[in-house]
Amino acid sequence: MSCCAPFKGPVAPVFRALGFTRFDKNPRWCANCFGGLVKHQVGGAVVEISMLFADVRGSTPMAEAMAPVEFHAIIDRFYAEGTRALIAHDALIERFMGDQIVAYFVPSFAGAAHARRAVDAGLALLEATGHGDPGGPWIPVGVGVHTGEAFVGTVGDPGQVVNFTALGDAVNLGARLASAAADGELMVSEASASAGRLPADAGERRSVLVKGKHDAISVRVLTVEAAKAIAISAR
Repeated sequence: MSCCAPFKGPVAPVFRALGFTRFDKNPRWCANCFGGLVKHQVGGAVVEISMLFADVRGSTPMAEAMAPVEFHAIIDRFYAEGTRALIAHDALIERFMGDQIVAYFVPSFAGAAHARRAVDAGLALLEATGHGDPGGPWIPVGVGVHTGEAFVGTVGDPGQVVNFTALGDAVNLGARLASAAADGELMVSEASASAGRLPADAGERRSVLVKGKHDAISVRVLTVEAAKAIAISAR
């Protein structure tokens, strides 16, 4: 899905006046082409997507040890750096929630290789937060990525409050993987690893138990350092 409306240049003001502004879920795309659906229509479809959840580890003790304005500054930087990494990989930024960023990689935007885009975005986000730096990260972050079918579309009351989101068991699993990831880890489900065609030696293989699931989930655990060693992109 693409739009030819210019965001820069001499004719950009004309297009902005006609409503061709940047979409707040990803400013590389046009709000007129996609944002109208969010505002005026409730509905969607079940499609395979990849989901990324990035959580700050230990945010509660961090907040207790800082003045509110200091905590705001570091979390705001996390949002900003994370957003840049995700936008560069064609994600839709679903929301900021406390100490978490949620993003979806939908085939219409991220393409058929959405699973690999999600994995690369997760590594880029870890790198942007200082994981892999000699001095260590400036904020501790764990990331989870999962690929599966979900309802993707809008929910709410047209004319009142409507939001774009993804719903389903696959989304819940993606969130659980992020919760299970330690600082500096990108926990990738085998579904995402397979769809993203990760090399067989990419990541440590684990079986993890997550809330709401009776059976252990098979995952690959990547770090920035390990990804660079086997030439998986972190940018």
